[in-house]
Amino acid sequence: MLNLARISVPFLVAVRSSAITALVAPCNITAQERHHPPQDMELHEKFYSTWFMPDQPSKSCCNTADCYPTQVKYHDGQWWALRREDRKYIPIPWQKVEINRNNPDGRNHLCAPPPSSHYAPDTVFCFALGGGI
Repeated sequence: MLNLARISVPFLVAVRSSAITALVAPCNITAQERHHPPQDMELHEKFYSTWFMPDQPSKSCCNTADCYPTQVKYHDGQWWALRREDRKYIPIPWQKVEINRNNPDGRNHLCAPPPSSHYAPDTVFCFALGGGI
C-alpha cells in the first residue's frame, strides 16, 4: 500500500508539472504543425509545386497550404494519416498513394483540405509514404 506521508514534496511537484505539460504540449504542437519549419520551406515548395494526383496525373495535388508532413498508422490493410487541423486520422485511398516518385525528405506527406472546406469529409488529394514510420 502507498504511504502518502513518505512521498516528498519535490516528487509531487514533478508529477504535477509532468501532468500539466502532457495536457498543454499537444496544443503547442498543433499550432506549430500549421506552418512548415523554415528550414523545410524551399524543399517542400519545390516538391508540392510539381506533385500531381496519382490517379489524375493532369491535376495538381496541392500547395503549401494543403500539404504537410504527417504521422501515419497502418491498420487492417489501410493507411491512415493524421490531419493537422483536427488531429484526426483519416483513411488514405490506395489510388491517392504516390508510387511514381520519392518524397523530398523521407517523411510522410499528406495533401488534404481542412475538414471545414467544401470537399467531402476525409478527402485526400495525395499521399506520400516516408521512409520511416
